[in-house]
Amino acid sequence: MAARKSKVSEETAFNRGDVGVDGQATTEEKDPGEKELAQAQEALLRGRTWLGRECLTWLLFKSESTEPVVSYEKKPVTVVFNGKLLLRAANGDVTEAQVKGVTSPYSKLVKQALTKGLLVHSAKVQLTWNEQVYDIALDAEFFDIRSAKLPTLLQEEEDDKLTERLELATRASMITDALVAAFIKERTSKAWSSKIVPALKEWMAEV
Repeated sequence: MAARKSKVSEETAFNRGDVGVDGQATTEEKDPGEKELAQAQEALLRGRTWLGRECLTWLLFKSESTEPVVSYEKKPVTVVFNGKLLLRAANGDVTEAQVKGVTSPYSKLVKQALTKGLLVHSAKVQLTWNEQVYDIALDAEFFDIRSAKLPTLLQEEEDDKLTERLELATRASMITDALVAAFIKERTSKAWSSKIVPALKEWMAEV
């Protein structure tokens, strides 16, 4: 009976792709030191989630005017929040609010939630640069692009399409980095407490 169970478990592991025909694991086991480093990096990033939430909230504030937020390669970048937006309490509590719809990120409901201490945790954002439009999803936990819809490809050959897609994906990442850098610059400036925070509070109160 035990041998039969063992055989069944081996077949199950094979069907899942966990082991090969030789019974060996198909994925290489990570070195314990590498696993520990990866866990430490993940913990560090999670510990800085509040900074990502501040950044996304600041970006929502800056984008409402429809003016360019930053310049990338000497060309303006405009930002529009245009879809589902999730807000969570800054102190890590489970309290959260979620809105959907093209104009919902700029609604009174969102500003009311912000005045109660919630911050933007994830959002769908449209970036426009040099007539190119990138639709991306951002998350404060790791502050990285979770998904992206790139501009329409112009090349026709398959190899050229691949190269163009890689260039567009890289540009989307670089533009996002430029937005984060602009936030960090303001966040660490003397004007943050004296001018920017009061302006944010005034904007949130516009309900």
